[in-house]
Amino acid sequence: MTAFEVFAIYVTPFVIIGIAIKLLMKRYAVDLPDVQKQAGSAPKRRFLLGAWRSD
Repeated sequence: MTAFEVFAIYVTPFVIIGIAIKLLMKRYAVDLPDVQKQAGSAPKRRFLLGAWRSD
């Protein structure tokens, strides 16, 4: 096998999964801002015991 064939075999499943997810997101009209709103506000960062931590 040539290097190109190995590369194609390796990359093809990731491309197919990415396309499938993109089509499902279009079908159900889910956008990233919608998901972020459902997750709530970003965690607050605090300095605790000598290190930055997220709540």
